[in-house]
Amino acid sequence: MTDHSDAARLHRDALVIDSHNDAIVNHIRRGNLGFSGNPPTDGDRRNATVAGLRGRLDRSDVESPVQIDFPKMRKGGVDAAFFAVDVTLAVKNHLTYALDAMGFFDSEMEAHGDDVVLAKSAADISRAKRDGKLAVVLAIENSDGVEGSINVLRMLHRVGVRSIGLTHDVSSLAADGNAEARSRGGLTRFGVRLVEAMNNLGMLVDVSHISETGFWDVMEVSQKPVIASHSNCKSVCDHPRNLSNEQIRALAKNGGSMGITFVPRFVDRTAPSFTRLLDHVDHAVQLVGADHVGIGSDFDGGGTLMEDATSFARITVGLLDRGYSEADIRKILGGNHLRVFSEAAAT
Repeated sequence: MTDHSDAARLHRDALVIDSHNDAIVNHIRRGNLGFSGNPPTDGDRRNATVAGLRGRLDRSDVESPVQIDFPKMRKGGVDAAFFAVDVTLAVKNHLTYALDAMGFFDSEMEAHGDDVVLAKSAADISRAKRDGKLAVVLAIENSDGVEGSINVLRMLHRVGVRSIGLTHDVSSLAADGNAEARSRGGLTRFGVRLVEAMNNLGMLVDVSHISETGFWDVMEVSQKPVIASHSNCKSVCDHPRNLSNEQIRALAKNGGSMGITFVPRFVDRTAPSFTRLLDHVDHAVQLVGADHVGIGSDFDGGGTLMEDATSFARITVGLLDRGYSEADIRKILGGNHLRVFSEAAAT
């Protein structure tokens, strides 16, 4: 078995990146719970777009602990995380909803001063790690957040958004989602323009949730590496949200990365477990090597197989137990996502 002191050293020294969580909206729906674990003092923010459209979580959900915030990132050795705003349910209010959520999060980052930095580049993440700071990357889930406008996309890039998921389960203006498989629809004309514009701006195109036809369209159109921020392996667990062997190979050929996620039904339909989670890592690595696999928890959005961000070091121990080299573990923990982020932004 692995020497836990060696695992702790490796986990501490490695750059650890979580490529997807839904914490921002989750915190707002808890009554604007602060990311330090405390409610904010600014009561005016309680009556804003996300809270108005979505309402408070049920009492049982509010009483359950959040899975990721800044102290839990620290304790779990998570150096950087992609904080996504899923705009799917904000019908006719997608952009306002996204900006409201990001405005709330911006105030939370400001309250933490220099301890938390907004990462607009891979270099920002690396610098934050060296300086002992946490890095956060802004992401939008479902490209309807750009309201069908490349001009809006440019301004979202200006305020710091660096990753956009083209769809959620349902269809967007850009593409069909994985729940619309019967249509056999892929990228729309706008979706093609959007991918091209994101390539030009240096934003990550996220193919988690997209239909399989849409996935192949993205592979044809994108000139930059893409990310599947929170998707697992269909050969290990046959779920529409997981990627087939052919898709994983294509993602690798594109230079992209996939974030193995903690959503139980994507891990195993009948008996999800930490062992089965690592089986997804094994399968992807055996298929395409260790250069295209990462971690995307989906904390506070369904990633309940792992308790919270403080549990991240279990992955390092588990991979060491399975005989992975330190170099490959560093890639899986964050190195691969960092490379993809860097190459997607390269001009």
